[in-house]
Amino acid sequence: MDESLLDRLGAGKYLLITSYRKNGTPVATPVWVVRDGDTLGVWTATDSWKVKRIRNRADVLVGPCDLRGNPTGDQVPATAEICDQETTARYRGLVARKYGVFGRLTLLGSRLRRGERGTVGIRVSL
Repeated sequence: MDESLLDRLGAGKYLLITSYRKNGTPVATPVWVVRDGDTLGVWTATDSWKVKRIRNRADVLVGPCDLRGNPTGDQVPATAEICDQETTARYRGLVARKYGVFGRLTLLGSRLRRGERGTVGIRVSL
């Protein structure tokens, strides 16, 4: 594993995660990203399409991007997995710490709309 790549992706504000539909069509989505040891963590709505696609096919591409999902670097192959509630809670804490007030407000709004089980973490291993 390239530690410097993991550092760069984890330190970036957005990560472009490309998952695949059942027919193989790639779908790229920009998400917030946090570093979690030797993996990256993503936090998202449980019923999002990216979660459904990752449940069907764990191989993804990841790379840096801007807010709109425009790539700012090369994408690399990775493996994604849906996390349990304990890991998801840890990712919430990491998101709050990294993204500050805006992150905390986003987490609060999500919890009010969806409840604790309405979001899930995704662990990305390069």
